Amino acid sequence: MSKTLRQLMAATASVLLLAGCQQSPSHPLYTPSSATAPVADYDTFNQYLQQTEQYLAQSRYFVTKDPAVEIKANLPFELQPQKNNEKAPRKGILLIHGLGDSPWSFSDIGPALAAQGFLVRTVLLPGHGSRPADMIEVSHIDWQTQVDKQVALLKADVDEVYLGGFSTGGNLAYLAAAQDSAVQGLMLFSPGFKSDEPLARLTPLLAIFKEWLLTPAPERVTNYARYSAMPTNGFAQYAHTSSAVLAQLDQHRYEKPVVMVLTEHDSVLDTREIRTLFNRRFSHPDSRLIWFGTEAAKVHERTRTIPGYQPELRISTMSHMGLLFSPGNHYYGIHGSERLCNNGQSEAGEQACREGKEVWYSAWGYQEAGKVHARLTFNPAFDVMMEDIRQVFSKPHQRTALE
Repeated sequence: MSKTLRQLMAATASVLLLAGCQQSPSHPLYTPSSATAPVADYDTFNQYLQQTEQYLAQSRYFVTKDPAVEIKANLPFELQPQKNNEKAPRKGILLIHGLGDSPWSFSDIGPALAAQGFLVRTVLLPGHGSRPADMIEVSHIDWQTQVDKQVALLKADVDEVYLGGFSTGGNLAYLAAAQDSAVQGLMLFSPGFKSDEPLARLTPLLAIFKEWLLTPAPERVTNYARYSAMPTNGFAQYAHTSSAVLAQLDQHRYEKPVVMVLTEHDSVLDTREIRTLFNRRFSHPDSRLIWFGTEAAKVHERTRTIPGYQPELRISTMSHMGLLFSPGNHYYGIHGSERLCNNGQSEAGEQACREGKEVWYSAWGYQEAGKVHARLTFNPAFDVMMEDIRQVFSKPHQRTALE
C-alpha cells in the first residue's frame, strides 16, 4: 500500500489539473466482475457465509491453480469458544480486515481469541476477495453497513460484544463502537486513524480523475490473501474513514477498554500521532498500547514497548502488516510459503529475494547496505500480544476512565 500511495500523492498536483477519464486495463484483475457482494440481505451468519462463498465462486479471478484454497482464505469464518461450559457463548468479537486484505488477516488471532473464550467472527468487506477492480465503485458506507449488520447478528448470540480491526478495519471498528454503547471494547492492530501522507485527504478528489495508478503485471500477482493492486477509489474510501475517526476523536474520548498495537516504523501510518491519540483520547485505565520501536523492552503505565530490531530473527524493523501473524503461520510465518519481495528496494535486491537467497525482514521501504529486505509478515512477539489481550479482556472493568 505505501509505495502505491506515495506515488499517488506525488501525482496528485498534476492529475488534479486534468479532466478526462483514464482507460482501465483490459485484464480481468482490472475489470469489475458482474456479481454482487452480499451486504445486508441475510438473516444469520450462516446465510452470510453461504452467500459470500457463492459470490466468491462467481466473481473471483484466481491467481493460483487452487481455487478452493483461495476461496477459503477470503471467506469469512466463525470459531466457537474453546473455553466455554455454558450453553451459549458469553462474549463474542467481530474482526474486520484492512484495505485490500481478507479474513485471512485473522488466521492466527482468531484461534487465539477462541482459546480465550470468544465466539470469533470475521467479515469480508464489499469490494474485497474477488478482484481489485471490484473496489472501483465501492463506498466506505458499504463497509460500515456490512459491519453494522454483523454487529447486530453478533448481539443476538452473545452477552458481550467486542470489535477488532486491522488498519482500515480498525477505523471501521472504532466508528461502530463509538456509536454503539453495546460494544464493550476494542482490539486495534495498526489502526489507520492517520496516514503518514499529508495529502491523503485529497484522494477522494483524485479518484474522480484517475481510476488506477499502478497495475502490476498479472503474471506477477500470486498472493491469494490480499490484493496486489488498488484503484484510487480504495484509497479514497480509506481517507473518508480516517477523516471520520479523527473528527469523532476530536470531540469525544473512548472510555472502554482498548488494546492497540502499533509499530514506530509503520510505512503507511503516522503512528506517533496515533500513539498520542491513544494516550489522550482512549482513557480507560486498563487499556494497553503495545509499541514496537527503537527503545528497550519495558512496561510503563499503559504501554508495553518491544524492540523492533531483532537480529536473531533477521528483523530490522517491525512492519504494518506483520503484527497480525504468528511466526508459525504457514503462509506468512518464518517458514511461510509467501515471501513479499516487493519491498521498496532495488530490482537486484528484489530478484535475489525471489530467488530464495537469505533476506532480512522490515517494513516497506527500509534499506540497509549489504542486506536484502523482504516485507516482515510475522510478529515475533505474537504470544506476548495475545497474552496482553487476554489480561485486558478477561477482567471485569469496573474502574472509571482516566481524567
